[in-house]
Amino acid sequence: MKMIVIAFIWLKSLKIKLFKRRYDKIRQGDLMDLIYNLNINEIEQLMITNNEKKYKAKQIFEWLYQKRVNNFKEMTNLNKKMIEYLDNHYLINILIEESKLISQDGTIKYLFKLSDGNLIETVLMKYDHGYSVCVSSQVGCNMGCLFCASGKLKKVRDLSSAEIVAQVMYLQKELDATQQRVHNVVIMGIGEPFDNYDNVINFIKIINSPFGLALGARHITLSTSGIIEGIKKFSELDLQVNLALSLHSAIDSKRSKIMPINKKDHLELLKPVLLAYQKKTKRRLTFEYILLKGFNDQDVDIVALKSFLKGLNAYINIIPFNDINDKNFISIKRNDCYYFYQKLKDNGINATIRKDFGNDIAAACGQLRAQREVKL
Repeated sequence: MKMIVIAFIWLKSLKIKLFKRRYDKIRQGDLMDLIYNLNINEIEQLMITNNEKKYKAKQIFEWLYQKRVNNFKEMTNLNKKMIEYLDNHYLINILIEESKLISQDGTIKYLFKLSDGNLIETVLMKYDHGYSVCVSSQVGCNMGCLFCASGKLKKVRDLSSAEIVAQVMYLQKELDATQQRVHNVVIMGIGEPFDNYDNVINFIKIINSPFGLALGARHITLSTSGIIEGIKKFSELDLQVNLALSLHSAIDSKRSKIMPINKKDHLELLKPVLLAYQKKTKRRLTFEYILLKGFNDQDVDIVALKSFLKGLNAYINIIPFNDINDKNFISIKRNDCYYFYQKLKDNGINATIRKDFGNDIAAACGQLRAQREVKL
């Protein structure tokens, strides 16, 4: 039995080394790219450059996102020359599953290792209406929000579009075993999406493509801590993607204590930008509000919320604080959330309470990665 375990560990180590060796060639320029980085227009251009018919791009997208192949050799309607070119210049699979934790409520949290050894998290949540995937957009995060485990470890680097797409594809391939599909994607994992703007937007366009996963824009939610320039740019795009903003307090002094971004992009500057966003997009806003006992759950906080929300088509999504083992805040009881929720309703504020997911598996953003990094 001991020999079998040793052999398994050796084979896993060899697989990782071979994977990393090939991936390193991309960084050295021997290989061009990761195939999930390319949107449909870019693959069309690739076909033209290689004297292939433009429609072949749609076939490649179909193989990648609808048939979900793991190897270019499975793309049987491409000619041998094209298959060899793709195989020599691109990679499909780029994530190594480091761990997989399954909660009693069915939530699954994945810890993935990237080619450079960095770790990211992805979470699969099951709702009554289907499966939702929460993806990371960066390795670490520079926002430094006091209540968030992601901010405990600073940003190392941005994720490429391919590394974000790969998270969705990995989980979709797992769901294929039971003939299920990803219904929603939320960009709420590790990282600030607008701090990695171009790669995140390209990711959205790829999974939204009718030739790819064909995930409807209204089934995609981007969550930001409130980077004003990102919101302005985002409003110029012809996308019906949902925008969620981490508010957590409508009192500037309080918000600045827990969210350093507020010292620069404070509420007085943020409000007109959100009004302009809604005027242009006609999209409803979600304000995420992590409830911190004794900090942002008082009557004065409700008065401030009511004032800030005036003129905006929005609702408050109350998030019960999930203890991340620090000295700043403690976990809040569900009854306290219901009490705060009712007070919001009594003041004419639309609100919901987010369902708890994976409390028994460190499912809060960044918890699992932080725990593993500390052990390392």
